[in-house]
Amino acid sequence: MGVGPIQTVSLSFYRFGPLRQRLWVLAQMGAARLTLPRTPGIGFWKLCGSGTGEGFTPIPNTAVYAILATWDDLGTAQAQTASGATFRRWARHAEESWTVFLTPTSVRGHWSGATPFAAGEDETPGPLAALTRATVKPAVATRFWRRVPRIEDVIGADPNVVFKIGIGEVPLLQQVTFSIWPDTASMADFARRPDGPHARAIRAVRDGNWFREELYARFRVLGDAGSWNGVSPLARLTKDTTA
Repeated sequence: MGVGPIQTVSLSFYRFGPLRQRLWVLAQMGAARLTLPRTPGIGFWKLCGSGTGEGFTPIPNTAVYAILATWDDLGTAQAQTASGATFRRWARHAEESWTVFLTPTSVRGHWSGATPFAAGEDETPGPLAALTRATVKPAVATRFWRRVPRIEDVIGADPNVVFKIGIGEVPLLQQVTFSIWPDTASMADFARRPDGPHARAIRAVRDGNWFREELYARFRVLGDAGSWNGVSPLARLTKDTTA
């Protein structure tokens, strides 16, 4: 018996330049909620802004936005993120755009009351991506954001991380972290360091019951399209394997 299509997740990033471009996309954060659901083949989707720096701050970055979407297969994901009306419009107005294509290997938790990702296969050797999403309780938002800058510093200093960014739906309260790693071992080493800021933050979350809703997912990296800071972030994976 053949294997059916495996769910594909696309995460598209857009960088906008002058003020007119930034005002345009800010308006699109409302308008695209009407047009994006009409994209053929699209499933679950979210529009996200980002924080300053690499996104792991509560201060909004008016230049960088993202669209996350699920699709029944890679071919549909590639076609619609290239030619779908909303994606094409955003890319035309942006100074730069990059889309990474993923397939879920594990998922735990919920996003807006749903489980959006369908884990279709076990993790295999090679590059992987990790995504965490949480709704922070307003009463503990200040304590949560005190933890995040230290995590950003350590992720940024980790020589293994290929790409990382913090995005979110609602500033301060609904947050997403996304990172790409060359293999499971390097990602696990960062996440499980017992005295590292990530482990301490996780313990604080558990002890204080900070989140209303949580989701943790891992993905196999399928490929990408476009560029970020002038290159494909996945190019580093090729360099690492040929070094």
